[in-house]
Amino acid sequence: MAERISSHFNQELESVRSEVMRMGGLIEEQLKAVLTALSSTNASGLTAVIDGDSIINELEVGIDDACQNIIARRQPAASDLRFVLTVSRIIVDLERMGDELKKIALSAHELFMHNKVTSTQLYDTHRLAAMTAPMIRRSLDAFARLDSKAILDLNEADNKLDTDYRNQSRMLISFMIEDPRNITTCMEVMMMNKAIERIGDHAKNIAEHVVYLVRGVDVRHTPLEKVKADLED
Repeated sequence: MAERISSHFNQELESVRSEVMRMGGLIEEQLKAVLTALSSTNASGLTAVIDGDSIINELEVGIDDACQNIIARRQPAASDLRFVLTVSRIIVDLERMGDELKKIALSAHELFMHNKVTSTQLYDTHRLAAMTAPMIRRSLDAFARLDSKAILDLNEADNKLDTDYRNQSRMLISFMIEDPRNITTCMEVMMMNKAIERIGDHAKNIAEHVVYLVRGVDVRHTPLEKVKADLED
């Protein structure tokens, strides 16, 4: 009997893990559609991104319900409890990634439908968005492989994304100062860029959650040098 209960518990945990990866896969598909749209200024694929956000939201609710049921029925301890708590945190970041992608899709759709911008003008926005693709993949791999050291790679990638985002913001402000007719379009692009920057933040957050899962240490507000030292122990 005990073995059967343990087997069912492991199946429940594995099901939750699979659903998290499925949720992450949908985020990656949404990002791919956004990248395609930005490079072609074709709004046709953006509707699926906008509508697809509801599926991501439903997955978050479903996974969260499963986690609550596991805690209530199984009363997990130690690493199993950390796993359930980590999942609860990760799905929040994934859901927010979906929200940011929806924001980008809505803004891009508005610009494309009114012919306010060209693919050349969105080159840097596309480049920023492309930088988040390997970050999302790395964070999901870290969860799947229990790779706590992924935080180091993702912190570096996030710093680079933040720097490029700030540089692009300064350029857009200059365009608006030079010609006030650019203000409306530049503001839309700036909001898209900010959403992209936030996606990078959420990818880094996931890596931080993995550190908690693997080592039982919360590093969300810990200086990077201390994190490095802890990971080397």
